[in-house]
Order: sequence, then C-alpha cells, then structure tokens
Amino acid sequence: MAKAEDVIILVVVVLITIMPLVAQGSRWANLLEESGKEKVTNLQFYFHDTLSGKNPTAVKVAQAADTDKSPTLFGATFMVDDALTETADPKSKLVGRAQGLYGSSCKEEVGLIMAMSFCFEDGPYKDSTISMIGKNSAMNPIREMPIVGGTGLFRMARGYAIAQTNWFDLKTGDAIVAYNVTVVH
Repeated sequence: MAKAEDVIILVVVVLITIMPLVAQGSRWANLLEESGKEKVTNLQFYFHDTLSGKNPTAVKVAQAADTDKSPTLFGATFMVDDALTETADPKSKLVGRAQGLYGSSCKEEVGLIMAMSFCFEDGPYKDSTISMIGKNSAMNPIREMPIVGGTGLFRMARGYAIAQTNWFDLKTGDAIVAYNVTVVH
C-alpha cells in the first residue's frame, strides 16, 4: 500500500504536468466581456447591375455546356462589382459596392444563388461590410435573402435583405434593384 507521502508526491507531479496544458488551451479561446445590447440597423440602397456596354459591372465567367439552350440560363455564373447608390438614379451618391458572384441555379425559374459582400464606402459604415448568401427568385416582385455576417461595425451581423426590382432591361439584362436590409449586430 502506498504511503501518504508517495500519494502527495504523485499528485504534485500530475498537477505540475497538467497545469501547462490547461493554460495552453485557454490561449486561443477566451471568454470576452459582454458588449451590451445589440444594435438593429436598417439600410436602404440601390444595386446597379450592368451587363452591357463598355464598362460592365457584372461579367459571365463560366457556364455549362447547355446554358445557352436553357430558358433560365441554368449554369451561368457571373462575377460582380456593382455600384450601390442612395437612390435609383445611377448618378446619385455612391454609398458602396456589391462584390461577389451570382449564378443561375434553377432550371424551372429564373433563380439565382447570390454570394455577395455589400462593401460600404461612405458615411458611418465606411469600410464595413455585410455578407449575403441565398436564393434570389429574380422574377418575384419581392425577394428575401439572409444576411449571414459582416465586418467592421457589422461584425457578427445577421439579418435579412428585401430586394425589389426597380428597373430591368430585358434586352441587355441590366437592372436596378432596391435593397432594404435589416441587420442585427
């Protein structure tokens, strides 16, 4: 049977061995102080998607073999760097840019998978972004897509975006879309 002194020595050795490991685990995961009450912000802006002309802001970067035969352009993928403005007028104040991609993801309807960052360049949210990803049933008069994150003042953001087409040119594919975005951050 072990002596009490041997048990104490064993416990001390175990503690000396384990303590550095416990301390290391806390270096990468620390509980931060609670920041207080969350904010809710509503943003309203216009998204100018231009596929035509000398300086398009949305360009096709890929398509499936049968995309040109599809009435919904199923399989087409576009990279985007669209202006975000205060009003529907393309010459109105620039508040940011929508940067990301969208692709035609539906065979039976005009449905786009959108993966965008709204990058703000003006006002109190300058250098902050919000990220949106989700399905955009483009022919519906009103669409809702999730806000899944953000940076800067929108860090840890979540919310939703309501999109409503303001103007659409069937010949060129150019569009102006009103966005009303509610963000909790």
